[in-house]
Amino acid sequence: MKVSDILRVKGSTLYTVKPDQPLAEAVAIMSEKDIGSLVVMEHGDLVGMLTFREVILQIQKNGGQVGTTLVRTAMDDHPLTCTTQTDLDEVRRMMLERHARYMPVIESRMLMGVISFYDVAKAVVDSQNFENKMLKAYIRDWPEETNAPSANG
Repeated sequence: MKVSDILRVKGSTLYTVKPDQPLAEAVAIMSEKDIGSLVVMEHGDLVGMLTFREVILQIQKNGGQVGTTLVRTAMDDHPLTCTTQTDLDEVRRMMLERHARYMPVIESRMLMGVISFYDVAKAVVDSQNFENKMLKAYIRDWPEETNAPSANG
């Protein structure tokens, strides 16, 4: 299974912010849209990722306040990325290794979407459920042997 399979099911709605926007605006967007991440774009290029983790760290640094902090100060400026053709097993490995919950999908320098650890887990579970259903159907339709030797000889 590839990242493109997740994006096809998930859709392509993206929420972005600029690095020079106030962090308070970004937090308001995340809250209003009920999302855990925003892609940070500047001049059409991905320059960072802002997740609730970075927001919480910045609030803690500011003594419990968002204050006048800009997105640039809080964002992860080296986020993990993948392509639409990246295999899901590789994405899982990368996300687990870096404790990343969100990963931008880039194709030829163009942002194609963002996948979350939830999206990856859901795709794996859905795939396993489908495989399980197919195996059960196969076993249920197993042909009976007509010339099987009897236990009596």
